[in-house]
Amino acid sequence: MNSPPLVSIITPFFNAEAFFEEAIASVLAQTYPHWELWLIDDGSRDRSTQIAQTYTSQYPDKIFYLQHLNHENRGKSTSRNLGIKHARGKYLALLDADDCFLPEKLERQVTILENQTQAGMVYGPTLYWYSWTGNPRDRRRDVQSGLGVKLDTLISPPDLATLYLKNSGVVPCTCGLLVHRTLVEALGGFDESIQHLYEDQVFLFKICLESPVFVESGCWDRYRQHPSSSSQIAVQQKEYHPFLPNPVRQVFLEWLKNYMIQKDINNDQLWRQYQRQHWPYEHPRLSWFVSPVQYAFLRLRNGLKHSLFSAATGFDNR
Repeated sequence: MNSPPLVSIITPFFNAEAFFEEAIASVLAQTYPHWELWLIDDGSRDRSTQIAQTYTSQYPDKIFYLQHLNHENRGKSTSRNLGIKHARGKYLALLDADDCFLPEKLERQVTILENQTQAGMVYGPTLYWYSWTGNPRDRRRDVQSGLGVKLDTLISPPDLATLYLKNSGVVPCTCGLLVHRTLVEALGGFDESIQHLYEDQVFLFKICLESPVFVESGCWDRYRQHPSSSSQIAVQQKEYHPFLPNPVRQVFLEWLKNYMIQKDINNDQLWRQYQRQHWPYEHPRLSWFVSPVQYAFLRLRNGLKHSLFSAATGFDNR
């Protein structure tokens, strides 16, 4: 009999001591035993370096520690690529140091990819997780992400990429996916020209433009909502907004245009959606009036407990 496939879990961390051990514990609790965990230190200055090294000592055959030369801070994309370079698994999973997998995550998604042989990746909905605080009010804020497609379906390119452009609120979380390592390697992994925000969307667009993807109905991961997360800090500093024009999205859209040209992608529907999304950056004065109306429409259209803004960023905008 063939041995079960190995899963390589990639977890970069930077000053992550507050939630790091809970993330690692969620991997140790997996019902699927055939995994390895790569902890990539992105220049941490707190106890998270010591935490990572403690776990690698306790589980030397399962958990591995990596760092950049001279303990440098090089960003999310470079750190994830370092883990991917060392990964040995048939499949890759991504887990940030403040998020958690549910125990059946790997077992369920490995089974799907083993059966859905055309799929390069599988993902499902993620729980936007406020109740980790233990506060009863936060428990009422927990919400499962909507994905905007019929679930338990194999979707061919470029349909998901077009959908993500139309409604960025349905882009999956990185902790929600499992992907073939060979596909990631063939696509060059994460783009190291984008390190901070939208680096995950760059990664997802590359996959969804290349390979069929299976979108499943199971929710097997928790995306922790807390004020020190990179997305919330960016929102508070007005560097980023999920639905109004902002500089980091403009950088992403320019990357996408160049990538589609490079790959000679000629899908009319995809390019039309791209033009709609890029229009506010071509006409910034007009978009100042139009974008708030679009934002209000998105909030009304969304069927989650709170606003789409809250679901996407963890920032309660009520």
